[in-house]
Amino acid sequence: MEEKQFSGILNGAVPGEPVKKDENSRRGNWGNQIEFVLTSVGYAVGLGNVWRFPYLCYRNGGGAFMFPYFIMLVFCGIPLFFLELSFGQFTSLGCLGVWKVSPMFKGVGYGMMVVSTYIGIYYNVVICIAFYYFFMSMTNLLPWTYCNNPWNTPDCTGVLGTSRANTTFANVSAVMSGLTEIVNRTKRTSPSEEYWRNYVLNISDGIGNFGEVRLPILGCLAVSWVVVFLCLIRGVKSSGKVVYFTATFPYVVLTILFIRGITLEGAVSGIKYYLTPQWEKILDAKVWGDAASQIFYSLGCAWGGLITMASYNKFHNNCFRDSIIISVTNCGTSVYAGFVIFSILGFMAHHLGVDVSEVADHGPGLAFVAYPEALTLLPISPLWSLLFFFMLILLGLGTQFCLLETLVTAVVDEIGTDWIIKNKTYVTLGVAIIGFLLGVPLTTQVSNKNTLAHEKKLIMVTTTIFLKNYLVLALKYVSPTPKQLINRFLPLQRLKNSVKPDPDWGPALQEHRKGRYATTGPESVEVCPLKEDLKDEGKEKLKETEDEIGLTIPGSNGSTLNPSPSA
Repeated sequence: MEEKQFSGILNGAVPGEPVKKDENSRRGNWGNQIEFVLTSVGYAVGLGNVWRFPYLCYRNGGGAFMFPYFIMLVFCGIPLFFLELSFGQFTSLGCLGVWKVSPMFKGVGYGMMVVSTYIGIYYNVVICIAFYYFFMSMTNLLPWTYCNNPWNTPDCTGVLGTSRANTTFANVSAVMSGLTEIVNRTKRTSPSEEYWRNYVLNISDGIGNFGEVRLPILGCLAVSWVVVFLCLIRGVKSSGKVVYFTATFPYVVLTILFIRGITLEGAVSGIKYYLTPQWEKILDAKVWGDAASQIFYSLGCAWGGLITMASYNKFHNNCFRDSIIISVTNCGTSVYAGFVIFSILGFMAHHLGVDVSEVADHGPGLAFVAYPEALTLLPISPLWSLLFFFMLILLGLGTQFCLLETLVTAVVDEIGTDWIIKNKTYVTLGVAIIGFLLGVPLTTQVSNKNTLAHEKKLIMVTTTIFLKNYLVLALKYVSPTPKQLINRFLPLQRLKNSVKPDPDWGPALQEHRKGRYATTGPESVEVCPLKEDLKDEGKEKLKETEDEIGLTIPGSNGSTLNPSPSA
């Protein structure tokens, strides 16, 4: 008995409560709270922590940016994070079901699903690019090291000069390479950039020319979706075990890269560039805006993922504690990643004899151009490249797990039948297949140019396709006419009801419905585990009621007689 109680405490149960394997047996729970925390950390700590925060930090005043960043964390990030966790945990519902609190705002839930869909499609394309670079790093010489490849242009200038295969005029070529670098430094194109643009993406000549699907990228995209599906094949039961590795190993890689980076010449100058405060920039409203946007973007607030993950918690879990742990871990990871990135970039700038600002970049430009080029300068560069891109894959997968689970949970909760809950795996498979198909256009030559090269252009291209192929049909065949809108929203009673909670709003389990959420009448009876027990209990209560009421018979003198049941 004591062993079962101890196991229940580890699983998030409150001492004294009945210990169950799953508190919500119909929907399921996390195996333990460590799984939830690791999953949420993996969701929050993503690619943006590595390729977005360090750039924002040095662009917005270095160490001075930390002040508005942590102010926004304390007063905006953590409260909203805690709100979403509480919302999901209280109702045990996903981003659609929670809006039973006020059905009028259910559109917010659909908006969360749209955001998760949109980001999920894009995110997995980035993961597939990381997979591609990971596979290409399994070689003795990284393919973006030199400029003597078919995809290189005359403007290409490598940081290592010519290929080691060309040994006849090695010394002369090295001198000429140095002179060329000095002359063309202002228009220098690195081999890593040309490898990225001309070989990996093979960018077309314009947005009107879609070109062809890049088959290697398409294959890696399929690999990405297969990995995500397999990790989510049993929902949180399987993903909760996977995150023990995917959420922790990136920190091992970051630490290895950090130790290697700070031992390089020029690393200190890169870190100084990253941290040197420019206090005058604190007065710039744009700096505060960037700090707020990074907090919301990094924590994943309002995407539906936090509500979804918390919905699988046990009812009495301390989500306030979890919100602080996860939020602080996320922001600490961002700062730590800045040291890793700028130590290597400082070494690269020192090697080229330029300022750190000339080699610093953000987004895909940092992950697939600047940092890979810096890695070519290290001994055993393929090893460091493998570690770096494996870290990117894990960081991306941690976020992708939650994005996909958000969509699946929303669909399953909305339908809510026993069949859909039992066959949730097929829903996951269907969503993964649809996500893969929607990602195929992003593997074309034009989409690569306008999505992965610049994150903002992804929004433009995908939104254009969406508006052209979907909204036109929706406006023509689905949208209500003005007359229908008037008839729908004019009745004041309907509007009044739309802001009232649904009758079944509240905790999912009857045992937790207390106070204002307690039901009255027959629904307040606690449900027994077995149907036979419920029948026996009902019979006993019915017999007791009959014994108490009895039969009232008026007497001749005006009195009443209550004969015994035997009479």
